[in-house]
Amino acid sequence: MEDRTLKFANEVIQFIAKVPRNISCIEITKQLVRSAGSVGANYIEANESLSKKDFLMRIRICKKEAKETRYWLNLLEVAETLNKVKTYLIQEVTEFMKIFGAIIEKSK
Repeated sequence: MEDRTLKFANEVIQFIAKVPRNISCIEITKQLVRSAGSVGANYIEANESLSKKDFLMRIRICKKEAKETRYWLNLLEVAETLNKVKTYLIQEVTEFMKIFGAIIEKSK
C-alpha cells in the first residue's frame, strides 16, 4: 500500500502539471496535491504506530484525506483530453477509501 499511495501521489502531481493555470484551478490543485500526498504519508505513520488506537486514528485520517482528494478531483474542471486520467485518479482514490474503511472495520 505504501508503494501504491506513493505512485498515486506522483500521478496526481503529473496530472496537475497538465491542468490549465487560472485562479480557481490554482487554488484547487494546491489543495489536491496536499490531500493526495497526505494519504500515503498518513499510511506510513499508521504502519509505524505505537498502539492499535494510534493505528486506527491514522487509518481514519487516510480515509478522510482520500475522501478530500476525491472531492478536489471532482471539483476540478479539466480539458477533455485529461478526463480519462481524472476518471482513473478518482477510481483509484475511491478504492483507497474502501480499503481504509475495510481496515477500520476489521480492526474493531
